[in-house]
Amino acid sequence: MLGSRITISAFAIASLALLASQAKAQNYLGRPPVLEKVGITQNLNKPMPLDAAFVDESGKAVRLSDYFHGRPVILAFVYYTCPMLCNLELDGLMSAVKKIPLKPGKDFEVVAISIDPHDTPAIASAKRATYAKQLGSADGLHFLTGADPEIHRAAAAAGFSYVWDPIQKQYAHASGIMVATPDGVLSKYFYGIHYNERDLRLGLVDASGEKIGSPSDEVLLFCYHYDPRTGKYGLAIVNSLRIVGGLFFVAMVAGIFMLSRRSGPGQPSAPGGGSEHQRVV
Repeated sequence: MLGSRITISAFAIASLALLASQAKAQNYLGRPPVLEKVGITQNLNKPMPLDAAFVDESGKAVRLSDYFHGRPVILAFVYYTCPMLCNLELDGLMSAVKKIPLKPGKDFEVVAISIDPHDTPAIASAKRATYAKQLGSADGLHFLTGADPEIHRAAAAAGFSYVWDPIQKQYAHASGIMVATPDGVLSKYFYGIHYNERDLRLGLVDASGEKIGSPSDEVLLFCYHYDPRTGKYGLAIVNSLRIVGGLFFVAMVAGIFMLSRRSGPGQPSAPGGGSEHQRVV
């Protein structure tokens, strides 16, 4: 009896130890410690440091302000030697850009900033050429590199947190893009590696103060509102009901007007519903 109790106790202790180790492993797999410092904080309505100094894909010294001149700007914090996520993010961004009627270089700018200070202008130029071929033009595409302090200053202003992972030998970072107004104020955030072209278009139109886009885009902006929790535009039910109600009112007024024209002066109805012929007889 004593031996069986000892065996059961030992089994229970071993089982608890196994469950504890599995829970610890599951917690680690769910969110590794390195990711505690990674993420995107929405700094909506906050300015970007337009005096931040970088180097463009041709090796020319530039400042962030060089890309803010009357048009909204899409910002993407990536690094050009990234083995996976950054390429997927840029692929998704360029795919959405290709589908919208607005054109980079004419209606907006795309500015990619490498978070890796070891990336060179030559690497940035090759990356730009890849996406210029995809879009059919390099207009409005800018791939910047820079020194670590300036990179961190711009990333911090945008709410983009990243960290070097010495085990994986790569940067751990989130995936998302920002849209800034022509004067460098952060306006919209979109997450993931695939970007809805409607959301991106509306975000650019909204950030421009409706100075770009079509009249239909202005109607869509009225019908849809930006939800910062999801980084997407959702249907604004109240505004949609207002539009439907307005259309119904216009249709009702038009109907009354048409009926009044049909039964206008000179066409009175006969008393009692009978015709003039019936009254004579």
